[in-house]
Amino acid sequence: MPPIEEKTVIHCIAASWLIAGSAILLLAACGGGSGMASPAPSQTSSGGATMMPTSMSAATEADSSQAAPEEDDSRFRTVAKARCGEDDHPETGLQGQVPAALRANGFHGFNCNLELVGQSRGDGASWQHAWFQDSTEHKCAYYDTSSATNARTHLGTVVLDASHAANPIPTGYLTSVSMLDPWESLRTNARRQILAAESAKNGKGGPEFDVYDLTLDCRYPQLVSSIAMGTATNGDAAGLPSGDTLQGHEGAFAPDGLTYYGGDRGSPTKYTAIDVADTAHPKLITVYTLDPGVLAHGLSVSDDGNRAYVALDTDPGVTANFASLPARNGVLILDTSEIQARTPNPQFKAIGKLVWKDGGHAQHTIPVTIADKPYLIAVDESGSGGLNGMAGWQEACNAGLTPFNMARIVDIGDETNPKVVSKLALEVHDPANCNLVLPDLVGLASFTYGSHYCSVDNRHHATTLACGYFNSGIRVFDIRNPRRPREIAYYNPAGTTTKSPGSNHGAQWVAGGPDWCNAQVHLDAATRSLQTTCQDNGFLALRFERGVWPFEESTTPPGQQN
Repeated sequence: MPPIEEKTVIHCIAASWLIAGSAILLLAACGGGSGMASPAPSQTSSGGATMMPTSMSAATEADSSQAAPEEDDSRFRTVAKARCGEDDHPETGLQGQVPAALRANGFHGFNCNLELVGQSRGDGASWQHAWFQDSTEHKCAYYDTSSATNARTHLGTVVLDASHAANPIPTGYLTSVSMLDPWESLRTNARRQILAAESAKNGKGGPEFDVYDLTLDCRYPQLVSSIAMGTATNGDAAGLPSGDTLQGHEGAFAPDGLTYYGGDRGSPTKYTAIDVADTAHPKLITVYTLDPGVLAHGLSVSDDGNRAYVALDTDPGVTANFASLPARNGVLILDTSEIQARTPNPQFKAIGKLVWKDGGHAQHTIPVTIADKPYLIAVDESGSGGLNGMAGWQEACNAGLTPFNMARIVDIGDETNPKVVSKLALEVHDPANCNLVLPDLVGLASFTYGSHYCSVDNRHHATTLACGYFNSGIRVFDIRNPRRPREIAYYNPAGTTTKSPGSNHGAQWVAGGPDWCNAQVHLDAATRSLQTTCQDNGFLALRFERGVWPFEESTTPPGQQN
C-alpha cells in the first residue's frame, strides 16, 4: 500500500494433487503458466523469468486478442510469464516471489520490461494514488499518507507535479479534515475537474466529505467544501438509519461527476450516495444497507450512471466445515438509475450477485469493455484464509485453495448471472506451490503476495490491466483475450533501509525488505509509461521497454482508467 540473468529454461512435467477433497489430474505448462496448471511443488524450478533478446518485442507473440474456446474445468491456471530483456533483473524464484534469502540480505528489486524514470519518496505513501491532467497540460498525482504524526515532514495528502517524469516535485499537502487520512476514498473526476475524499482512517473517521477544485491549476487544488455529511446541521440526516453516522473507507465518482458513492464502515455497514452537483453544498441522497457480516468496500459506476458494481467484503476464514459454508465474498450489481435521475426518494436496487470462496475481503471493481463485450475487473484484498497471516494461508492451502488474493475478470453480459472467465494468478498463488512459498513467509502477517488495486488503459476499449500486488510489485497484463490474460511486465522496487513515516507498512516493515505496492496505476500510452506509488518508496514513474506496451490499439483517455 524491491539479479540474476539466466537463459530460458523450459520444464514440462505432470502433477496431481487433491483440491477440496477431489483428486484432479493436472498437466503442467511448459515454460510458464499460460495454459495448464503449474508444476508440482517438488519439481518447480527456482530459475528466473523467461528471458528474451532486447530487440524482441512481446508484441511479436501470437495475437492474444484471438479468443480461446470456453472451458469449464477446475484446473488452477496461472498467467503466462512476462518475457524479460537481457538487461532486466528478473525474478529468481516463482513468479511473484521474493525468496527469504533476498528478504534477509536486503532486496535489491526485480524488473522486467519496466525501468524507473523518476521518484519522489517524501514521507512515503499509503493506499491510494489518483491522477489528473489539467487544461494547461500539467500532470498531477495525488496520494494519501498515514494519519501518524511521529517523525513526519508533511502531513496529509500529497500533491505532486508529475509533468516531467524524471523530476516529480511536491507542490502542496492537503490538510483539510478528510485529506489528513482519506484511506481509500481519494478520487478525481475528469469531467467536473474535482478531487474529493471522505474522512476515513480505516472506517474510524467521518462524517466529513471534502471537495477541491482542480480547474485552474491541478498543482494547487482549491478547497471548495468540507462538510459533515448525514447530519441535522447539513439538512440530510433523513437518509441515515436511526442513530447512524457516516464513517468513510472507500469511494468512487459516477463518471459524470455529479454523484460520489462511498463504501461506509459504520454500523450498519452500507453504501452511500452523495449529490455533488453543487460542490459547495454536497448532500447525502440515500444509503444501501448490507446484510450483517458483510462489509462495504470499493465500487465503480457504469458510464451512464445507472449501475454500481460494489464489493461484498467478507473474511472467508477457512475452518474445518469450510466446504459446507456458503460463499459470501464477491460483487453485487446495483441499479442506481433512480439516484442518477434524482427521482424523489431514490433507492438502490439489487440486480445480480457473484460470490466465490477462493478469496476474501473483496476490494474494488472496474467495468470495462473488451472486444466489444462487457466485463468487470474484480479485485480481492485477502486470500481464501482471510487476513490472519500464516494461519490463514496454511488453512487455505490445506483446503486446496489459493492462499493469496488476486484480480479476476468477470463476464457481465448477463447482469443477473455474472461469471468469472479468468483469474490474474501468479505462480505464488497456485495451491500446488504452497510448500515452496509459505516457509519463506514465517513471521509475516497479511499483505504479502496479494492484489489490492488495479487499473486499465481505457474502460471503453480495455487492452491492458496494471495492478499493485503488494510484495510481488507492480504487475502489467495483456487482457485482450480476457479468458487467457498474460503478463507483459513487472516492477518490484528495492526495499528501503529506513522506514517511511507516512506509510501504513507499519510493524511489517523490515529494513531492506520488499515494499508494499498497492495503489492505482496510471497508464500513459503517449509516453509508454506508468505512474503509481509504493508505500515506502513513495511516487514512482516507470517506462516500458522493448516495445511491450502500448499495443497498437491501446489508448489512455483521461478519466477512463479506474
